[in-house]
Amino acid sequence: MFCEKCKSLMIPSNGVWKCKRCEHEKKVDKKDKKIITTIREDRETVVIDEEVDTLPKTKARCSECDNNEAFWRLQQTRAADEPETRIYRCTECGHTWREY
Repeated sequence: MFCEKCKSLMIPSNGVWKCKRCEHEKKVDKKDKKIITTIREDRETVVIDEEVDTLPKTKARCSECDNNEAFWRLQQTRAADEPETRIYRCTECGHTWREY
């Protein structure tokens, strides 16, 4: 999430998004509930689940539900001289598959 005023990265805290640069605040809505905030003694760690609608989408047919849209990402799963693996996750049912 980026700040509407200064375009800086916003951090979730206590149910609101907070901009560290200009201190603008925005309420966390229902689609952002996949964000997990862990507070430790000396620092706050924010973990964003992949299912938050921040990953890029593409047209890809899901074999489970026949949906035509999926989130995608690239990941190096083999040796460095091999091509990366494309990993897809269906936007409807969450089914995950990969293509080499």
